Amino acid sequence: MIYRQLGRSGIRVSAISLGCEGFAGKSRREAVEMMGYAVASGVNFIDLYASDPELRSTIGAALAEVRGGVQVQGHIGSVWKNGQYMRSRNVAEARAAFDDLQTRLGRETIEVGMIHYCDELEDFHAIFDTGFIELATKWKQAGRIGSIGLSSHNPVVAKMAVETGLIDVLMFSVNPCYDVQPPGEEVEKLWADEVYEAHFHNFNPEREELYALCERRNVGIDVMKVFAGGDLLKADQSMFGRAMTPVQALNYALTRPAVAAVMAGCGSVAEIEAALRWCTASEEERDYSTVLAGLERCSWSGHCMYCGHCAPCPKEIRIADVNKFLNLALARGGVPETVREHYRALAHHASECIQCGACEKRCPFSVPVREKMKQAAELFGC
Repeated sequence: MIYRQLGRSGIRVSAISLGCEGFAGKSRREAVEMMGYAVASGVNFIDLYASDPELRSTIGAALAEVRGGVQVQGHIGSVWKNGQYMRSRNVAEARAAFDDLQTRLGRETIEVGMIHYCDELEDFHAIFDTGFIELATKWKQAGRIGSIGLSSHNPVVAKMAVETGLIDVLMFSVNPCYDVQPPGEEVEKLWADEVYEAHFHNFNPEREELYALCERRNVGIDVMKVFAGGDLLKADQSMFGRAMTPVQALNYALTRPAVAAVMAGCGSVAEIEAALRWCTASEEERDYSTVLAGLERCSWSGHCMYCGHCAPCPKEIRIADVNKFLNLALARGGVPETVREHYRALAHHASECIQCGACEKRCPFSVPVREKMKQAAELFGC
């Protein structure tokens, strides 16, 4: 397993982590088997957004029986009313629901208290202009939660949340299908037929800026909807007309700036095993450029996708990393100190580029790599 720092939260999490919606309807024996397999394989981080008391108790029982330290991301504002899940911004309801979560999981501390599902501007103000955010900040100060998170599908609202300085972790939907689309308040439009039939060119700038902002602010991203609801895995349902493998989709998300982990929604040991294949997959198996390059309706021409296809460099420059740090600096309009230090920590720098052009010949997205190396050398001074 590969472990990464989850931004400024202070915890290290497994790159392949576990969303728990797949545990719904499972017996406790099945849940223990699934959780036990995941933890034995190195998974140490789970997300539980569901408010269903039965599911929470099932997860609690499974966690009690497995060995190993599992860190929990639990949602604030996911409540159970009249026998069904609801999202609430009522402080009393959110408090009671979180009390229930901790009791059923048997935990005094939840590592990440995730403010549940904020896509609309009005909802943003219902959280940050009221006592709702104070609930989370007081819990963090008291040690009831380790850090504060927010989950969203809308890059505009997510960016506003990060800019408050109160959010340590962002749970966001990351996949190439959504990354080309403009922001919106209606999450269902991300997979609407008319959107899938549209033409797009390059990354949506709001999404790219969000990832760059999180990297600069050291806000860790954990990913939901990595397979776009399964659409990316089927050629006849994907907007690209080509199927990605689970490993390719996972690798795409895990190569975005600030992304620490993917919360894989798995409903069986076999599905957990399939997600974990990313850990041992070869570079060829992880390569998602074969799906995204040369498309008619969606093009990333000239834009580095951090796919690593440019390697190997005769001077051992990690070209994808150089491009990532360059893009982070350009998005800011300057070089933040954290980006500069990460760049300088690389074993080889852009100034070592011999302009051989081999990387450009291999690049499936027609990135002018030699020009980028010159630009990076000048910007970073080495």
